[in-house]
Amino acid sequence: MPYVLISTQIRLETGPTMVGDEYSDSALMNYLGARKTTMLGNNFSEYHVDEPPRVILDKLEQTGYRVVSMTGVGQTLVWCLHKEQQYGTTTLGALTANKSKDHGF
Repeated sequence: MPYVLISTQIRLETGPTMVGDEYSDSALMNYLGARKTTMLGNNFSEYHVDEPPRVILDKLEQTGYRVVSMTGVGQTLVWCLHKEQQYGTTTLGALTANKSKDHGF
């Protein structure tokens, strides 16, 4: 998954930090040390860590993620991160070849 959202509540900048939803990459959540929780009354799960966002941002940077944007929404701080996909030359070559066939080049 190339995108990750993390968030925390204002005045809780020291943690906990929400690092994913129930569909997040489980290997990445394991690397971050996240635990999956479901709050009473919610019909969805979230991954949380006790560390502050700064520590999580550092860990995500080490795995190739970069901050795309950051904003405040009400009493919540949200960061959007993106990781470039690694495409092999064979894949790009195959895509180019298929495109050429489709257009008669």
